[in-house]
Amino acid sequence: MRITVNNDDAAQAVPIIRRKLDDLGVGVPLIGDFHYNGHQLLVQHPDMARSLAKYRINPGNVGSKRRDENFTTIVKAAIEHDKPVRIGVNWGSLDKHLVARMMDENARSATPLDADQIMQEIMVTSALQSAARAEQLGLGRDRIVLSCKMSGVQDLIGVYRKLAERCDYALHLGLTEAGMGSKGMRR
Repeated sequence: MRITVNNDDAAQAVPIIRRKLDDLGVGVPLIGDFHYNGHQLLVQHPDMARSLAKYRINPGNVGSKRRDENFTTIVKAAIEHDKPVRIGVNWGSLDKHLVARMMDENARSATPLDADQIMQEIMVTSALQSAARAEQLGLGRDRIVLSCKMSGVQDLIGVYRKLAERCDYALHLGLTEAGMGSKGMRR
């Protein structure tokens, strides 16, 4: 069960929720969904950090000015508490420098990718770079799950095919905002 952990009250509730579920014999894993301040909450609330089965982070939502430092703090908390991390990338929160660099490189290319292809390439690159950084920090490959949330079904398929070709990390499909009926089945 994914739960948002976005403030002190939420962080303090996690161990209570875990205990109550355990008392009821419900062993459902709790996945902590962190945005912007997860690095602080994981350090300030070690009971919460231990009570979660996995941490879900979006490298683009861990703080803009200290993104690398905050990402490092979250990964180190995962290592300390022996937790896997789901690294979730989405278009709306990509590193603007990465997007600009890759778009510029694509524009200068003799055979530039079309808009959908370059978007997919940027998403894959962001996910793989974040995973590589987590490994450099000491998080085991077997503790990393990659997710690239996409709105279009065909984009989702394209991104996950590229990820599957380039890595052996566990993958979590992240379709979002696909729409209703036939809109959700095609581009």
